[in-house]
Amino acid sequence: MKINLPDITEAEQTPLVKGLMAIIEQLSETVTRQSEEIAILKDEIRVLKGQKKRPVFKPSKLDKSTDEADSEKNTSDNKRPGSRKRNKNNLLTIHQDEVIQPELPLPEGARFKGYRDFVVQELEINPHNIRYRLAYYELPDGSTVTAALPNGLKGQHFGIQLRSYILYQYHQCQVTQPLLLEQLRDWDIDISAGQLNRILTEKHDNFHTEKDDLLAKGLQSTGYITTDDTGARHKGKNGFVTHIGNEWFAWFKSSNSKSRINFLSLLRSGNVGYQVNTDAVTYMKINKLPIEKLTLLTDSPVISFKSETDWLAHLMQLGIVKKRHLQIATEGAILGCAFNNKALDKLAVISDGAGQFNVLQHGLCWVHAERLVHKLIPLNDAHREDINRVRDEIWLFYRRLKEYKKEPCETKKMALSKEFDRVFTQKTRYEMLNQQLKRLNKLKSGLLLVLERPEIPIHTNGSENDLREQVKRRKVSGGTRSDLGRECRDTFSSLKKTCRKLKISFWEFLNDRVSHANAIPFLGNLVLDKAMAATTY
Repeated sequence: MKINLPDITEAEQTPLVKGLMAIIEQLSETVTRQSEEIAILKDEIRVLKGQKKRPVFKPSKLDKSTDEADSEKNTSDNKRPGSRKRNKNNLLTIHQDEVIQPELPLPEGARFKGYRDFVVQELEINPHNIRYRLAYYELPDGSTVTAALPNGLKGQHFGIQLRSYILYQYHQCQVTQPLLLEQLRDWDIDISAGQLNRILTEKHDNFHTEKDDLLAKGLQSTGYITTDDTGARHKGKNGFVTHIGNEWFAWFKSSNSKSRINFLSLLRSGNVGYQVNTDAVTYMKINKLPIEKLTLLTDSPVISFKSETDWLAHLMQLGIVKKRHLQIATEGAILGCAFNNKALDKLAVISDGAGQFNVLQHGLCWVHAERLVHKLIPLNDAHREDINRVRDEIWLFYRRLKEYKKEPCETKKMALSKEFDRVFTQKTRYEMLNQQLKRLNKLKSGLLLVLERPEIPIHTNGSENDLREQVKRRKVSGGTRSDLGRECRDTFSSLKKTCRKLKISFWEFLNDRVSHANAIPFLGNLVLDKAMAATTY
């Protein structure tokens, strides 16, 4: 149901009329959104009944000058990027040369003038079984000595290339285990479903260690991170996976909760425990923990705890039992432990505004902020004009922030702060828009953190893109069934995304780590080197 509000002159807009119009606008928007949800639910009911969804009719293009559009597409200046021809053969490594002579007999007097090269790219896929005959000797004292297998094969009946291929197909190409098993058996690889699962999940301690080190080094790399989370089912129950990263690394961790306690636990980065120190007390004061509870914590002779069980038992002993008080005290104690990592002193956390990420120096994503205005549903032409005008002003301000990041100065900083106040305190003819602008104005410190820290990003597009693969895997596989499988999913997703950002072949990385050659440096060290080089440059 669409409501078209009549134009009301300024003289007729009494406080009562304005209040009633605001109520009508809110009700109209609610009705519109509910109508959309009802339509979606009806489609789902049709699918469950075996019927088809409502057909989607695309708008007609007959009124567009298609002839002109087609002629523009045919011009060389409008080719899509990357479509121009390039000499690919110069980049290829030739592994085999094969000379071919003409089939027909050549007449007398024919002279050889050289070769015309035609390069064919090929891939060889064949099983290659190796029998290692390990010599063993009996020594004079009765003991025996047996030759050792090459590095990377100890206790393994499947070779380095094969195990790397299995990991690559599953984590890079997202091939499910049943399909991967069928593929390997088609190539005469004698492997069972259990063996395939063990290759994917077991004996990956070196990968898990490198993933844990990656977060510690990543937090030190640039002084800022972007973060986000999404759903990730585990053992048939809803769970979550949190992303932490920047332009040099990506790190994932699955959990059953996406609370602030969970996020702060991730930022501890190996500093497991709970501490009531200066940083913890400061956090508890800011979040208004009652003074009597805070006094109990600070007067206690024990200030450090190694496990959650010990910490909760300590709180119960002190009489801190209310849920809200437990939450604030626990968040503060975790943060106090996390600050053992000096990288957190100046760490900026950029998020979409979710409450669990509102810690340390918290910056907000401008794309998500503008989305609040974009989602508004105009009820008449005046509303539509105001929404479009405000959106244009927001994106213009966004471009000015990007320019400020390149050449920051105090003059620009003050001008941008004043411009922010003008844009987000203006009054429009649409009351719902006024409320959204008022809401965004309250977030000024987070949206304008870039004025104090020009090096930080002003959006979370990196986290959104990194999490997209988790969403695709959720649609393909549904979720994980074992704790080890969930840990491996987080580990290999982190390493793969980081390899891509560092421009390292994930295939070469897997071969290097599975063989234990370790010719490729630890990714955490490369992240630090890349970030330092970019800062120096």
